[in-house]
Amino acid sequence: MIDATLLHEGRHPDPFALLGRHGCGNQAIVRVFLPGAQCAWLIEVDRPLRRLANTDVFEWQGPAEILPTHYRLAWVDATGQKFIVHDPYSFAPQLSLYDLHLFNEGRHLHAYRVLGAHARAVNDITGVLFSVWAPNAHRVSVVGDFNGWDRRQHLLRRRGSVWELFIPGVAIGMRYQFAIDPQESGEFLCKSDPYGRFFERRPATASIVVDNAVYVWRDEIWMARRRRQDWTRVPLTVYEVHLGSWQRDEQGGYLSYADLAQRLVAYVSALGFTHIELMPITEHPLDASWGYQPTGYFAPTSRHGAVSDFRCFVDYCHQAGIGVILDWVPGHFPKDDHGLARFDGAYLYEHEDPARREHRGWGTLVFNYGRNQVKNFLLASACFWLEECHLDGLRVDAVASMLYLDYARDSGEWAPNPFGGNENLEAIAFLRELNEIIHRRHPGVLMIAEESTAWPLVTRPSWMGGLGFGMKWNMGWMHDTLEYLSIDPALRRHHHELLTFGLLYAFTENFMLPLSHDEVVHGKGSLLTRMPGDRPQRFANLRLLYLYMWTYPGKKFLFMGNEIAQEREWDHAGMLDWDLLSQIEHRGIQRLICDLNHLYRSTASLYEQEFVQEGFQWLDCHDAAQSVAVYLRHGGSESNPVIVILNFAATSRIGYQIGVPVPGLYHEVLNSDASCYGGGGMVNEDLYAAPIFCMGQPCSLLLDLPPLTGIMLMPHWNSYRAKSCS
Repeated sequence: MIDATLLHEGRHPDPFALLGRHGCGNQAIVRVFLPGAQCAWLIEVDRPLRRLANTDVFEWQGPAEILPTHYRLAWVDATGQKFIVHDPYSFAPQLSLYDLHLFNEGRHLHAYRVLGAHARAVNDITGVLFSVWAPNAHRVSVVGDFNGWDRRQHLLRRRGSVWELFIPGVAIGMRYQFAIDPQESGEFLCKSDPYGRFFERRPATASIVVDNAVYVWRDEIWMARRRRQDWTRVPLTVYEVHLGSWQRDEQGGYLSYADLAQRLVAYVSALGFTHIELMPITEHPLDASWGYQPTGYFAPTSRHGAVSDFRCFVDYCHQAGIGVILDWVPGHFPKDDHGLARFDGAYLYEHEDPARREHRGWGTLVFNYGRNQVKNFLLASACFWLEECHLDGLRVDAVASMLYLDYARDSGEWAPNPFGGNENLEAIAFLRELNEIIHRRHPGVLMIAEESTAWPLVTRPSWMGGLGFGMKWNMGWMHDTLEYLSIDPALRRHHHELLTFGLLYAFTENFMLPLSHDEVVHGKGSLLTRMPGDRPQRFANLRLLYLYMWTYPGKKFLFMGNEIAQEREWDHAGMLDWDLLSQIEHRGIQRLICDLNHLYRSTASLYEQEFVQEGFQWLDCHDAAQSVAVYLRHGGSESNPVIVILNFAATSRIGYQIGVPVPGLYHEVLNSDASCYGGGGMVNEDLYAAPIFCMGQPCSLLLDLPPLTGIMLMPHWNSYRAKSCS
């Protein structure tokens, strides 16, 4: 009777000891707990079950041989509605000891196929296996549409630190959560599934059972090329997009993944970008977090559709020749009650040490990278997006916050590591393991670090002492460049080092040049409004910035809206101001980005040697007085070099002499002042280089530099070919 009372209260420590089928000599005893049932019976033996006095526990005892292993229960509730299900407590444990061992060791890279909610058939009986890691819980049950959200009905079986239960009859599309009793007081926590694949739209928080049918991919050509391609020597230009505010539908609602595939891919392809990077689409409750406070690490946000819809989106991108990168957030998670915070009543996913537990500035919690199961959770998440969704890369958010114990902490708010330093040794080990696993399992996948400090060897392999990333954001270049361009052109001659300093470290890492969403939020304004001068000068400065960026060593990264010279600061709650394209200046910026992309992709000198010193050569970095910089970009031995001339002054330079490597005919392949880009139209016709020494080069030519303009020159192929063959 005590057991029945505990069942009624949802506090029974071992429901399988009481419920289900039990042997008693030649007899079988079946007990079931059916709150609200008026009567119940066993269908296969056509026998009623007897209610135990003053309880909702029903019992049958009879010959064991007439009762099948998995029997069906029927009952009628107070309204007269009849229910028929297989008894979930008649099923043996479903998780293998091997899976549990790998998970507890932190080595189960496909833990998302084991934990969570998985539709399956057991002995030809369909249902859903629910499982969750909650080592500190006293009891765990699953609640949902299938049991009236009654936490007493489906108590899970403990398997060490993991709890599981196979529930027959649960259908695809049903909602569920885990009810966790962290202590004997009977106070329950209601948690979304950490491994859930689909969630309700905010503010609702339930997880949703999804179909586990295998998706049939059609991107074999793309995937094969990705595996064999050396991405360091190919053009890579990335369009960063927030799916919720790029465009909206006619009613102002979110576009579906299917609509985004049609619209976004066509747009990005036309502009010549090679990749899309998605700001975090891992499920998140707060729109204003932009996805950077996720609660669903295995679920694309339901704002745009289900995981199957997202796979179709990626497949469509690949078939159109566009790669897809995900902004992934392993550095912190939100404190929402339904999420990972104090998941089983203890500090489970977050660190136990209060000095390491929180990012106070962000109001979030820090993962405990030293706990095997937490590390496994993050490794499995990375593998999920790359293996199950065919993503081409992960941009790892806020790496600096992971590396340093004193990140955003004052003196006395952090404790040093065992060696007395401020390095987070557990996070370093995690990042190295993450990159080793991904590079080994997925050749050609891009692992990109948003790392804003001078931490060494971020993009060098772990066997060299590095972190193992493929690329790192060049935050120094971004800050110096935007600071320089915000200065009045008349005063730039005093700050010329902001242009030249970056080349001292440009080849110490594999850098990506980012003009991201972070540069157009929090009161910074848009890139256009950050440029000095009147309206024409602002547009000229912006065009100059883009030409400088596309010819500077490093892969390219541009946030949506920057390609149309968005005038107002980015707002996640609306969409881009596409009507700006009715104005010639904005269309000119868009055309410039398009031409830069296509020129970059077709010119080996701009991409083949972006990560090595041999790909860049200063011709003149000392003309601070006139705010002019001249450099040369090299590709392989057979590629035509590109000469870049940048005039950051607001005055033109007529007859400016530059050195060039070979004599002969040169032509202007791009001039940011061209009228088609909204400029003044001051361009140079074909130029002839004479054998006159200048800037350390054997030849030179004269050209006119419009104000606030960048120019790209290339020698006529025959001229360069003749020199190469001589």
